[in-house]
Amino acid sequence: MSKITFTAKEIKTLQKNPNVQRISERSITYTDSFKNKFMDEYLAGKLPRQIFGENGFDIEVIGLKRIEQSAHRWKKAYIKNGLIGLTDTRRSNSGRPLKRELTPAEVIERQEAKIKLLEGQVDLLKKLEATERRLLHARKSLEPSKVFQLIFETIELNQLKRMTKYFCDLLEVSRSGYYSYLKQSSNREAREQLDLKAKEVILKAFNRRGYKKGSRSIKMILENDYNVLFSRKKIQRIMRKYRIVCPHRRPNPYKRIAKATKEHTVVPNKLNREFKQGVPGKVLLTDITYLPYNGKSMAYLSTVKDACTNELLAYHVSDRITLDIATKTIQKLVNNKKISLHQDAFIHSDQGSHYTSPIFQKLLKKHGLGQSMSRRGNCWDNAPQESFFGHLKDDVDYQSANSLKELKAKINHYMVYYNNYRYQWNLKKMTPIQYRNHLLSA
Repeated sequence: MSKITFTAKEIKTLQKNPNVQRISERSITYTDSFKNKFMDEYLAGKLPRQIFGENGFDIEVIGLKRIEQSAHRWKKAYIKNGLIGLTDTRRSNSGRPLKRELTPAEVIERQEAKIKLLEGQVDLLKKLEATERRLLHARKSLEPSKVFQLIFETIELNQLKRMTKYFCDLLEVSRSGYYSYLKQSSNREAREQLDLKAKEVILKAFNRRGYKKGSRSIKMILENDYNVLFSRKKIQRIMRKYRIVCPHRRPNPYKRIAKATKEHTVVPNKLNREFKQGVPGKVLLTDITYLPYNGKSMAYLSTVKDACTNELLAYHVSDRITLDIATKTIQKLVNNKKISLHQDAFIHSDQGSHYTSPIFQKLLKKHGLGQSMSRRGNCWDNAPQESFFGHLKDDVDYQSANSLKELKAKINHYMVYYNNYRYQWNLKKMTPIQYRNHLLSA
């Protein structure tokens, strides 16, 4: 032991060096890996002070004498017992050293034990090399709990006891966190069971009436139909965990076009995007969309939607996109005795040829309906109607219909579902018809 003592500051600095295992005021213990590295480089021709300096040690703090003593001690141990001689065995060894001479049988027994130990060490190193590669590869983009699970499975499968610290250091996670993870296994199982029960309930709402839904719709259905209160965050967490994916709206490239500012000279934009005026049956939105089906056939859907309640008041499906599709939709609207239109009701549409037609405009005047049109090339002026078409195409598998009759049946089914059973977040979590009745009663 060198007579040089370390100050508190020097001890702190040396503790940060990964090659130091323990340190006190008078002594320093190096790691086995550093000793092995030292012998490799020393036998390659490097000086001891050079090796210590390249591995982060300050020569003035350590002292040349301590370095020379360590080099002499390690060289002697390496010549006698190889790499095993460099291992720190002070904790594992006990008792006084044997002073008598060994018998030939004892020498042979010890040599055999030494050979077995060396073979076991080689096998362990080979196993660790493959395990390390697997662990480091699997570590990428894993959260801590998954890393802990990976360490646990590796130790159990490969029977690598007492390797916990090494694996935690290798994957850069705390050992205390790993043991805490093991202690909480029973709690995790209990939480998993609760999540599975929540998943079953959420899936019922998700698939209710044959249409897939997002977290908002699921929350409203659970509250109204199942009397179950889940927060949206919990619903979203369960959906992410079990990969319950709702249909996403596909972006429409035509919505990215520049907004036109020139208003229609014949029929001005009377609505000006004031969709929610709080009066049912006043602001009526209309438009036509394409519905391809059966591989090569095409159908067209014309609708009239109440902008205030989002209720579909009238619709017509046809295999022709003539003027009749728009006029028949208006006739169905007027003949529907279940709804009452406001005295100032007006139809808002785009500037399509159907709606600029004199025949269509005369039909509106005949039934006392006003008219409003979006600005040229501006789909946002009729956004709620466009949004409805997007939801319908996401929810209805119209392309699989084999005939126009089958397609109409699918559309009829969806319209009943949309008006009566599809809860909407912006309608105070009510369906369109519930919200319409709510406004009328108020």
